[in-house]
Amino acid sequence: MRTAVIRIKVDPARELTPELLSERTDAFAGQAPRHGMEVFERPSDPRREMQVLMIGSDGAALQSAVTKLCVETFLTSPEPGPVTFISRGTDDDVRGVLAGFGISGDISRADSDDGFDVVTVRIAANDLARIPESRIHTALEASLNCEVNIVEV
Repeated sequence: MRTAVIRIKVDPARELTPELLSERTDAFAGQAPRHGMEVFERPSDPRREMQVLMIGSDGAALQSAVTKLCVETFLTSPEPGPVTFISRGTDDDVRGVLAGFGISGDISRADSDDGFDVVTVRIAANDLARIPESRIHTALEASLNCEVNIVEV
């Protein structure tokens, strides 16, 4: 399963004093585990953005859950930021990258002569006709940090 990083400005209007911001951040962090969340980076003054980790692949649903808990805890109008995913170089990460393009593929791994992973992804020809192979290749290599081969099937 993938790990999402949800960024959210908890107090974009700067309504909270630094003390109240800290107090409500502590309250959020205390509740977070019950909601499958982990506070990765706490908001600070003047930057009032928090980063929360959650397990899952539906970025919009995860962002919505974090936003809801922020509204309840901070009593502000938070602004959701970008959702990204931590990559551990797993097949789930490959599937997540492919899903971001709206495609799927068959994944296999082999060791290179140097002892590194080589990931081969077999993608349907009609998918490669819609999305440039170079975009998929770059995204997979960046996510996996290993050699990637794409095979059209």
